Amino acid sequence: VFLVSITGQVEEAFFPDYDDLYCRLFWVYGQDWVVTAGQEEGVSQVSRKSLDSSGRLVWNFPLSITLKSTSPHGWPQLVVAVYGPDLLGNDVVRGYGAIHAPLAPGRNKARIAMFVPES
Repeated sequence: VFLVSITGQVEEAFFPDYDDLYCRLFWVYGQDWVVTAGQEEGVSQVSRKSLDSSGRLVWNFPLSITLKSTSPHGWPQLVVAVYGPDLLGNDVVRGYGAIHAPLAPGRNKARIAMFVPES
């Protein structure tokens, strides 16, 4: 049996055509994995674009989870979906993506490619 402990944060996003966005995140993993501590899912606050030229949406949403397994098969992945209002004020998905948990210990920084649905 081995343990994988992950702490960190979802810092920011760049969606040039949208504002007032929030993210939902959750972990997916194989059958042999069990969460021993932390949260499997979460929802961030709504963020507005920064006023500078970058137009970033900043969340700084914390992550903390510990999982155990007897096999690396089904290694954990973080799934992020970004939502925002449409013209009628309904929440609609603005983008989604996933990334595997780091394989090596230490500090890691990653970017998640977001798939943006067309309407």
